[in-house]
Amino acid sequence: MRLSCASSLIPSPGQYLLAGDGSDASLPVPLFHTDSAPDGFVHSTASTLVHRTTSTLVAAAPVPDSWSPGLVLTLRGPLGRGFALPLSARKVGLVAFDDKRSGPARLRGLIQPALQQEAAVVLVCSSTPDSLPDDVEVQPLSALPEIVEWADYLAFDVRREKLHQLRERLGKLNQLAAGKAAQALIRTPVPCGGVADCGVCAVNLKSDWKLACKEGPVFDWNEVG
Repeated sequence: MRLSCASSLIPSPGQYLLAGDGSDASLPVPLFHTDSAPDGFVHSTASTLVHRTTSTLVAAAPVPDSWSPGLVLTLRGPLGRGFALPLSARKVGLVAFDDKRSGPARLRGLIQPALQQEAAVVLVCSSTPDSLPDDVEVQPLSALPEIVEWADYLAFDVRREKLHQLRERLGKLNQLAAGKAAQALIRTPVPCGGVADCGVCAVNLKSDWKLACKEGPVFDWNEVG
């Protein structure tokens, strides 16, 4: 799905927008940046036209069946805290931990920035996505220990319900405890987009509960693991 919108509305990797069609039939849908095509975004108003031809944004929740090409949506954002790729990173590991349906879509926005700073990029996921740059290596989840040891920056994408499993797997490895830069996008419902403190998106971190809608959805791994 491609969306045309003002450049000021384009979220950075890990941030999100809330999109709605103006009806009361459904909650706003969170959308994450995936790829940027030359004509992927058109400077316009705060509304957006939906196209289903090019992957530029990916929804974190199912897109309503009523959304069709040419539909004008209302967008709010960018919202939340995104990834911060270190300028010094030269070996980048992107790990889609648990989502076979959308795979590494929410991590793909980090690929081009990493390649532009001449970093080697390895994508760890359960399926091989289409249209990856030739320079990106793909490894299965079984290779996670080797990638954690190799990388100097790691970005994880994990559902809140699976976070304990990721913690357990990484807890058996010593590399992250040695000061390696790592962040995790924790996927959870964010219906209010940071407007309310309803707690629906709350994530239990090491020191406290935090709201993914505005204090995340990306957290430093030293807060999480």
